[in-house]
Amino acid sequence: MVSVIIPVYNVQEYLARCVDSVLSQTYTNLEIILVDDGSLDMSGDMCDDYAHKDSRVRVVHKSNGGLSDARNAGLDIASGNYVAFIDADDYVHHQFVEKLYDTLQSTGAQIAACTWQELEDGETPHKVNSTNRRCRIYSQQEAINSVFYQQKLNHSACSRIFDKQLFRDLRFPEGALYEDLAIIYPLLCQVEKVALLESPMYYYMHRSGSIITTMTLRRTQVLDHLDRLEEQVAAESPQYLPAVRSRHMSACFNMLRLMPLKKQEWEPTKQRCWDYIINMRKLCIKDPKVRLKNKIAIVLSFFGIKFLLKVINQSR
Repeated sequence: MVSVIIPVYNVQEYLARCVDSVLSQTYTNLEIILVDDGSLDMSGDMCDDYAHKDSRVRVVHKSNGGLSDARNAGLDIASGNYVAFIDADDYVHHQFVEKLYDTLQSTGAQIAACTWQELEDGETPHKVNSTNRRCRIYSQQEAINSVFYQQKLNHSACSRIFDKQLFRDLRFPEGALYEDLAIIYPLLCQVEKVALLESPMYYYMHRSGSIITTMTLRRTQVLDHLDRLEEQVAAESPQYLPAVRSRHMSACFNMLRLMPLKKQEWEPTKQRCWDYIINMRKLCIKDPKVRLKNKIAIVLSFFGIKFLLKVINQSR
């Protein structure tokens, strides 16, 4: 059985598309857990309607605690051998579960991922040929490096199926943004292999007003996660430090690009990012695995922060 966990919060206009895409999966041995995270619209009632229509649907109603808390509530009751997470404003190809489950079985991997299509509201995904797609197998070390060097594998908990045993003693950090980034390293430390099916079967929706499109000081939590991770890796597995530093450098450049620089409350974050950049840029620019985008920004940084901000903010 595969447990599909869908956190639900005020998404009444998107929920049917998401849940219908799961109910129509060609792989039918599913448990679909809808976690109503204190929705204020009709989302909770819609969840109950689905449970009445299909016995595979289970509903949890809880007070609002955020995405991590909702995912954890789903994990606490999931009875499947495998688990997948889908955000309620996204949806999936009808062979998403089947192809990833088959990939797990044929490769012996503990995580099977697919690529995704990024769509705007109202945009239709292009047709997916889920057969004859390349499947790449990563060792643990290759997977960790790919994630933090921002190569083919990303840090998202969506677009993949996990062996549920990976979550036996692990949960998402509650009350935090970038919860996927915070949990990916301890997940990967438990695996021997990760399989990536290069088929875009997860449809990721860019939605105006979502957390990821709203720039607030809470988004600086990505820097906190990476500070802690860098300390942990330095103590436990220093061979991954260059990759984590590369990801940390990306976060700093991205924060400088997105923050409202004329607002005084952002000054400490601006200084924090700049301090990290100047401390780590010589190490990162010598690393052949650091992505080109980072290296270009590092070169710009040698001309000073004003020049860097001027150039990178033109890309908004």
